[in-house]
Amino acid sequence: MSQSILLTGATGFVGSSILNSLSNNKVRILVRSIPSIHNIDFVLAAMKPDTDFTEALLGIDTIIHSAARAHVMDDKTLDPLDAFREVNTFGTLNLANQAADTGVKRFIFISSIKANGESTPLNKPFYCRDTLAPEDAYGQSKAEAEEGLREIAKITNMEVVIIRPPLVYGSGVKANFAAMMKLATKNLPLPLGAIHNKRSLVALDNLVDLIITCIDHPNASNQTFLVSDDHDISTTELLKEMTIAAGKKPRLIPVPMKLIQLAATMLGKKSIADRLCGSLQVDISHTKKLLNWAPPITVEEGLARCFSKGVS
Repeated sequence: MSQSILLTGATGFVGSSILNSLSNNKVRILVRSIPSIHNIDFVLAAMKPDTDFTEALLGIDTIIHSAARAHVMDDKTLDPLDAFREVNTFGTLNLANQAADTGVKRFIFISSIKANGESTPLNKPFYCRDTLAPEDAYGQSKAEAEEGLREIAKITNMEVVIIRPPLVYGSGVKANFAAMMKLATKNLPLPLGAIHNKRSLVALDNLVDLIITCIDHPNASNQTFLVSDDHDISTTELLKEMTIAAGKKPRLIPVPMKLIQLAATMLGKKSIADRLCGSLQVDISHTKKLLNWAPPITVEEGLARCFSKGVS
């Protein structure tokens, strides 16, 4: 059934893909500047604790809230937690409170697995009902927003759906994943052929498919969902698959993980080694069972789509 949807973050990596998948609905986007998208209903507003969202919320059934102050490595902000909270926590809750007051039926919040934490022991994944234990300001701001949204759902008629993705990859991805794609394209010999960790990732198309499913699925009401490709992968496997997707033959040297971690620590690069060698797994059994959902594409398909438009 067609709905009137307000989408935030429509110009971002995830949001733009959500927008492309909402063709069967009446869509309005909330943006900070005039969008380059033609023939789209938009409202200009910043995600702030004191913003008046009245115009944006008029006639809206469902909100998909993907806008956020993004997580960045080595944040130089004087007080990162305050900066993250202003947008990710207080801005989100301001929008949600006004949405509930105006009769919005469902609020879908794109949170982050960082609300759970930064890593898991091997084969001991995060679950949707785990106690939240964020370790950085970004994760804390998302966790606090989740807590506030649950309180709003308890005292109003608005349903809240929380989705926590791990690392999202797809065409146009930035940051560390884009750097790995460049390495795969160059196909240099790398000492990363014996890393036996496990990481849950989610292809952009799989994440968007779940978000669209949650728009009107009756079982999504007031639930928290973890999401992944349902195929955990080691750093070694990921680099191999990336290299194959780039049309090359992998050239990975099997150097023991402990040696890599020791060398990185001695060079002051321990955090990089932790990301390369550490595990972060999520259990999506609750998501699959409650929504009768499965990721529509495989890791291999998701990686192929990353390289379909080349690597910048």
